[in-house]
Amino acid sequence: MALCLLTTTSSSSSLTSTNHISCNFTIPNETLFSSSSFKLPLLWPWQKENKLKMGPLKVSPMGFGTWAWGNQLLWGYDESMDSELQQVFNLAVDNGVNLFDTADSYGTGRLNGQSERLLGKFIREYRGQKRLQSDIIVATKFAAYPWRLTPGQFVNACKSSVERLQLEQIGIGQLHWSTANYAPLQEIALWDGLVAMYEKGLVQAVGVSNYGPKQLVKIHKYLKDRGVPLCSAQVQFSLLSYGDEQIEIKRICDSLGVKLIAYSPLGLGMLTGKYTLSSLPNGPRGLLFRQILPGLEPLLRCLREIATKRQKTMSQVAINWCMSKGGIPIPGVKSVKQAEENLGSLGWRLSKDEVNQLESAAQQSPRKMLQNIFQTR
Repeated sequence: MALCLLTTTSSSSSLTSTNHISCNFTIPNETLFSSSSFKLPLLWPWQKENKLKMGPLKVSPMGFGTWAWGNQLLWGYDESMDSELQQVFNLAVDNGVNLFDTADSYGTGRLNGQSERLLGKFIREYRGQKRLQSDIIVATKFAAYPWRLTPGQFVNACKSSVERLQLEQIGIGQLHWSTANYAPLQEIALWDGLVAMYEKGLVQAVGVSNYGPKQLVKIHKYLKDRGVPLCSAQVQFSLLSYGDEQIEIKRICDSLGVKLIAYSPLGLGMLTGKYTLSSLPNGPRGLLFRQILPGLEPLLRCLREIATKRQKTMSQVAINWCMSKGGIPIPGVKSVKQAEENLGSLGWRLSKDEVNQLESAAQQSPRKMLQNIFQTR
């Protein structure tokens, strides 16, 4: 089997075939490999050595998020995209990514749950190595809807996800958000639902999303007292949303042995360098970008300078920062081009000085990313 070796030269990206495949996956920000002419190698160095322990599971240092798969309002999904999404999934798995994050609420209108359905379909139809297929870990989130008031109703939500995914067991079952701020009694019922789905074997592990430091400590103890380990905490974590609360959450995760999953590592795309005030995305994202982009020049300039020096893209630098801080980023992907670029975030690390430069530049930005309205303290 061909082995992809990361080189230490500073030359532009190339793939050469001699007695082995040599790959330096570094690409200028404005130029990406064409999926028609570029095939990633079958084995990257991190596929075996660098899997991370997450509870009873072993996951890749970066996962892929599937929020866009089925979301027409924010991400412009159309069912004609499904063929390319299958290619995205295959490309990720072929190259060692085994963590895929989804949710039972992903998908708009009649497409509610579409992300789970597509992910399950892509797993079943994957034609690569059986070993890679069997290593795939699905982390799905169950919404804390107001009509899910009992543990049994939350377990039923999990069963519905299992049915949509057509899996025997979900890797990580996550509570999508906390209701502690507005319905504390419901919160306890949802926690008991997590316990029940774990005890019934519907999920291999449980996690939470959008939990602040205080609630994270509470649910960890609650689950531990019932013999259920909390394996992950998913929060918005990027250079655009890195402050005292994120630092405290990461500290608590480390002390409790909980892995931090970083969603929106690219700030919905603002850290890619692809958008300006004269070139904004359509829909709600464009309105948000118009408010935040004017104050991001110090951070974007720093990302651009490090990307140029490293022969990486700005996106790759921003994602790599998350990994350098000990998080597991789950950037969203909806095209082969994005998947190829995101894979280039792996196999290298920013220096401590570069991390400090980026965080200093982030502090100079007057506007931060809006926090999720369900994020608790």
